[in-house]
Amino acid sequence: MVRVTLSLEPSVALFYSRIANSAGYPLEQILTDALFKLAGELSLEAIATE
Repeated sequence: MVRVTLSLEPSVALFYSRIANSAGYPLEQILTDALFKLAGELSLEAIATE
């Protein structure tokens, strides 16, 4: 795995921290899942516009 460092606005960090706490997952897992989902959506959009 490659480690990356993200800088988040405090409100964004609070938002995802609350989601992580309510779901019982670490913040890092929630951010990983959110970024992976976004990458998939952007890939599908890119394919559709070709």
